Amino acid sequence: MTPGRVVVGVSGSLASLAALRQATAHARRASVPLVALLAWEPPEGEALYARRPDRAWARLWAEDARTRLARAVEDGLGAVPDGPAVELRTVRGAPAAALSRAADRPDDLLVLGAAARPGFTARLRTRPVRRGVLARAACPVLLVPGPALRPGEARVLRRSARTPAPDGAGAGVRGRDRGAGAGRRPG
Repeated sequence: MTPGRVVVGVSGSLASLAALRQATAHARRASVPLVALLAWEPPEGEALYARRPDRAWARLWAEDARTRLARAVEDGLGAVPDGPAVELRTVRGAPAAALSRAADRPDDLLVLGAAARPGFTARLRTRPVRRGVLARAACPVLLVPGPALRPGEARVLRRSARTPAPDGAGAGVRGRDRGAGAGRRPG
C-alpha cells in the first residue's frame, strides 16, 4: 500500500493560504508528499470556450494559473518548502472535480480553506467548491478556517501587498525584508 498524500486546494485567498500552511505542516509531520493544486477554467467558462477555442489564449490562461499558484505559495509559505516531496500542480477544470480527482485514494488527506461568510445567501453563493468536494471526496477532508477579519480588511491587505514601497526598494507588504532598520524611527 502506498503512503497517502496531502492535497491542498490553493486559490490565493486568505483562507486557502491558511489551508496551505496547515497542509504543509501536516505533510512534514507525517513525512508524506504535498500536492498544492490550483484549478482553472477559461474566464468565459468551458461551454463558451468550446464554441470558439483558441489555443493561444488557453496557453496564456494556463501560464497565468501557474503564476498565481507560485505567488500563492510565496505568499503563504515564503518559498516552496523543503522536506517531503512537494508538487505544484495546475489543472484545467472545475475546482471541486479537480480536487476530488487529485485526492482519489482513501489514505490521502484533502485540505481546503474555509472562509467564513456572513449571511445565508452569501453562504449559498460562495461555497460550491466545498459542497462539491464534500459530496465527491474519496478521502478525509480537512476544512481550515481563514483569518477572522473585519469588513474591508481583506481588501486593504490585498491592495497593500501589491503596492511598491515608497522608496522603491522592495515590494510593499509581501514578506520581503527591506533591510535593517526599515520602518523604524531614528533615535
